Amino acid sequence: MNLNPTASTTRPVQVEAGEDERTFVAGVLRAESAAIERMVDALGADLHAAIDLLDRCTGHVVVTGMGKSGLIAQKISATLSSVGLPSHFMHPAEALHGDLGRVREGDVVWALSYSGNTDEVVQLGHVLRDEGLAILAISSNPASRLARLATVHLSIGNVEEACPHNLAPTASTTAMLALGDALALAVSRRRRFSPEDFRRRHPGGTLGVLLQPITEVLRFRVGENLPLIRVGATVREALRQADVGRRPGAMLMIDERGTLAGLFTDGDLRRLVLKDPQALEQPIASVMTRKPRVLRSDQIVRDAVALVQEFRPDEIPVVDDAGRPIGLVDVQDLIALRIIQE
Repeated sequence: MNLNPTASTTRPVQVEAGEDERTFVAGVLRAESAAIERMVDALGADLHAAIDLLDRCTGHVVVTGMGKSGLIAQKISATLSSVGLPSHFMHPAEALHGDLGRVREGDVVWALSYSGNTDEVVQLGHVLRDEGLAILAISSNPASRLARLATVHLSIGNVEEACPHNLAPTASTTAMLALGDALALAVSRRRRFSPEDFRRRHPGGTLGVLLQPITEVLRFRVGENLPLIRVGATVREALRQADVGRRPGAMLMIDERGTLAGLFTDGDLRRLVLKDPQALEQPIASVMTRKPRVLRSDQIVRDAVALVQEFRPDEIPVVDDAGRPIGLVDVQDLIALRIIQE
């Protein structure tokens, strides 16, 4: 029973799933992509001024915005911190009610507002400008209140939202986010932010593991549990020398200079013995893999993953600058680190 006589009994129109929905979704994605393309075409000299402002920041980049722009501001702040620019988000309304202490001399304030006339953001901008802080503003309107009070203003242009009613912030927030990422990476590039810098800021999770030096994850190391076999040995002699308890799935052969001469795996051994039971008396040099793919000691775990994904080796020798083996990466170790799957 409908207890509210004024309530509508009209149900929303149900749209059939299928090609029509795929067409709709594709249209949304194209609309958001088009907003970024138009913004790219409109980039001007103020872009360099914005990068200069962020690069000269001696404190934190304080990013602020209301509503959906505030959510984009939080992501931009996280990206800045990730690539070497200390940053935090500040809610504009809460800032006006006691949180202004989060802003200090030397900070740069990055304010987002699509209209450029959001009261809380504009009011905060006036307060901070009076305190002498630099303000980078992003909006759609270069004549907006926020644009007029900003040190540097960048416009994303008049964006048509992907929403069918042109109401829900969609293409506009995508454009803001893309521009934020671009500025953060441009400053990071100018400051020569390196993969090692990135690793120090991402010690946990998969990213942290992938950016570790390969030498930090070696389970089999020369001088500890990885014997080196002289290239003149027979297969049988090589097996005896390699019998040191728990061993890897491959043997490393070296020449008279101590440099890597070849690789002989357990799989190679199985195939050899099945083909010729007397093959153990052959020289190891005649059956080993010469010039195997290797990793240098200055490479990182991500390089090992790329090598495994492309060539599928089970073992990868790690060598120093002179080509001398220092360890062996076993693919099972990478699986244990949960950075590749079996």
